Amino acid sequence: MQTESKLFCKGGGCTAKLGAGILSRVLERLPKGPADDALLVGYDSHDDAAVYKLSDDIAFVQTLDFFPPMVEDPYIFGQIAATNALSDIYAMGGTVKTALNIVCFPESMDLNILGEIMRGGAEKVHEAGGNLAGGHSIADSDVKYGLSVTGVVDPRKMYQNNTGRAGDKLVLTKKLGVGLICCANKVGAASAAAMEQAIASMTTLNKYAAEILAQYPVHACTDVTGFGLLGHLHEMLDGRLGCVLEQGSIPVFDEALSYADEFLLTAAAQRNRNYVGANVRFEGVPFALEEVLFDPQTSGGLLAAVSPEAASTLVVELQRRGLPAAVIGELTEKQGTHEIIVR
Repeated sequence: MQTESKLFCKGGGCTAKLGAGILSRVLERLPKGPADDALLVGYDSHDDAAVYKLSDDIAFVQTLDFFPPMVEDPYIFGQIAATNALSDIYAMGGTVKTALNIVCFPESMDLNILGEIMRGGAEKVHEAGGNLAGGHSIADSDVKYGLSVTGVVDPRKMYQNNTGRAGDKLVLTKKLGVGLICCANKVGAASAAAMEQAIASMTTLNKYAAEILAQYPVHACTDVTGFGLLGHLHEMLDGRLGCVLEQGSIPVFDEALSYADEFLLTAAAQRNRNYVGANVRFEGVPFALEEVLFDPQTSGGLLAAVSPEAASTLVVELQRRGLPAAVIGELTEKQGTHEIIVR
């Protein structure tokens, strides 16, 4: 198992995503089929999942996500991959109903490893209140795992990522920096405590934050994953809004800052910087925090644009639930060439 685990963990998670710029260029060239008024959210919106309206009261939410391992323990990897895939349903304001396994696995590898991956994933689906209904597998040279997930949402209450309003407060529900910590771990530089904290974050379902958010006036929502906080925030602004982030309010794993200062960086973070960096103005922000803000997050938290009158009360309730939530900034009217100011 030890030998295979070294092959197993080559680095993955949401650092394995294609860069946002490359992806956008491909998607914009895809032919669009006939218009369907029931398709409320499709791939052309840069949102977290597709939403299809079935009636005035119900729409189904569809998403899928899979990636290579970023930890050596197969069971924990299965939990992380499933938690990450399920998150898109919560980002749209939905509840999980069914999930299908997506498996790529070498036929020469110990099948007990695959069993542990799928056990971890199944447990998270059940924790989410969903049913694991099947899946698909292929023989591959490398391990990859994830889920295709279907949920439901009231179409009148669903969230989109680009419907925020100037004046809204931005609430983040998890700490940033898990990509940097996992990168440091690959070269044996991460502490056991840092990895334990990162794994605890990556295996915490956004279900619990979403249940609380549903009681508040949320105008827009997304989950922070492979494009980093700034990449996903850029998509939220949608070319029509700006925002100001307060660097002292952003929840970050302390050791992630240390690893950034040691240049234990990911290529995915640099792709994120290349994609969105020209839209960001940093005012007195240290290099390490810049890197954390571009850092791809695996199974990151929810980022919600919330009515300013409700934001403080919402954060208190999230914190009572044990989540490291914080108000990290505010949406504004768009001003100048830098849509995002971090100060």
